[in-house]
Amino acid sequence: MPRLLADTTPLRVSPAFRRLWWGLGISNLGAQLTVVAVGLQVYSLTRSTLAVGVLGICALVPLVVLGLYGGALVDAYDRRKVALIASSVLWVVTMALAAQAWLGADSVNVLYALVALQSAAFAVNNPARSAIIPRLLDPKLLPAANTLMTITWNVALTIGPLAAALIVSRWGYGIVYTVDVLCFTAALWALVQLPGMPPEPSHGGDAGDEPSLDGPKRVGLSSVLEGLRYLATRPNVRMTFLVDLAAMIFAMPRVLFPAIGVVILGGGATTTGALTAALAVGGLLAGLFSGGLTRVHRQGVVIMWAIIAWGLSVAGFGMVLVLAGRSNPDQVLVVALVGALVMLVLCGASDAISSVFRQTILQSATPDDMRGRLQGVFIVVVAGGPRLGDLVLGAQSSWWGEGWAAVVGGLTCVVVLLLLLRWQPRLLSYDARHPEP
Repeated sequence: MPRLLADTTPLRVSPAFRRLWWGLGISNLGAQLTVVAVGLQVYSLTRSTLAVGVLGICALVPLVVLGLYGGALVDAYDRRKVALIASSVLWVVTMALAAQAWLGADSVNVLYALVALQSAAFAVNNPARSAIIPRLLDPKLLPAANTLMTITWNVALTIGPLAAALIVSRWGYGIVYTVDVLCFTAALWALVQLPGMPPEPSHGGDAGDEPSLDGPKRVGLSSVLEGLRYLATRPNVRMTFLVDLAAMIFAMPRVLFPAIGVVILGGGATTTGALTAALAVGGLLAGLFSGGLTRVHRQGVVIMWAIIAWGLSVAGFGMVLVLAGRSNPDQVLVVALVGALVMLVLCGASDAISSVFRQTILQSATPDDMRGRLQGVFIVVVAGGPRLGDLVLGAQSSWWGEGWAAVVGGLTCVVVLLLLLRWQPRLLSYDARHPEP
């Protein structure tokens, strides 16, 4: 049983990682409270689903624009200081959200602006935090560390939305945002406890040129382009991005959930929430029972099978919907709902496994002075891929219905993955004992 359960060695051997894990886990929960509360608040002010959708654009644009630049900052300056500054901005923005709720500002534009600021700070903070982890642990512990991070993230995704809805309904938005402020304090505490982490020079670099927060090194477009040029010459790292885009663009089913709850499975918003939670539950279960996987050396092969499982699970989810039919039921179709939830749990588990090993390859096969910029690319891919997927499957569902859209999307994902691996088969020979970018 211990070998089956998640490997907690990183928590035992590194007090710094343990503090960071607890701090980020608590702050992730608070962040999910805010994500749900902001959406509920915008809808309560406008009664418009479109207005809620605009929140996604307000979050996505700064994340994509600043993701690459944020990674360049991380490679130029002390990671701890960059993370502390970005986290402090996030903390202040969350306090502003709480203030507008307590003061009854009732302004959608204020909420849009604060969400955009929050996303911009996150675009800098996330690459910094991700680049810190390889400096705290031995490379062989990175799969276990990333799995532990995935567990806390999926716990937040599972509990956060339910807790936010409960708190809003009983005590209002101000309490939710205030709880997030308190939760985020844990992340700041964990970062303050870290040692200084200036970037290390690359193998071909000059130690005398090592940058620091007070140093003369400039961060601009040339630094960002340098990271992209580096990525273009590193097939294994590049493939981790491409295979994830294939999975998210062609087979991300979440855009289908609202319609499924109304016209196929019944239950409306409750069913939509259950379908969304099933993905997080799958990721959580994969993390909890990941003991054996984190010891695997052929990580590229694991990524391949995980994405194949993702695509086939999405297709299986679609077949459940096809068999259920579009009947606009007055009550929940329990058998079909159970089948759909099982398929989505499998989806979430597959995605979590893929994510752990893609992140591990990025962290272990990339030199320290490039990790920030590639983590910035990672953020852009993770944020942008599902948004494009919403567009692709949303369009397909208007052509041949939600069920067939999921079936076609899942199978397309598998086909595109296999074509990518035929084009770049080197990923399948990737060995964690000898990481090659």
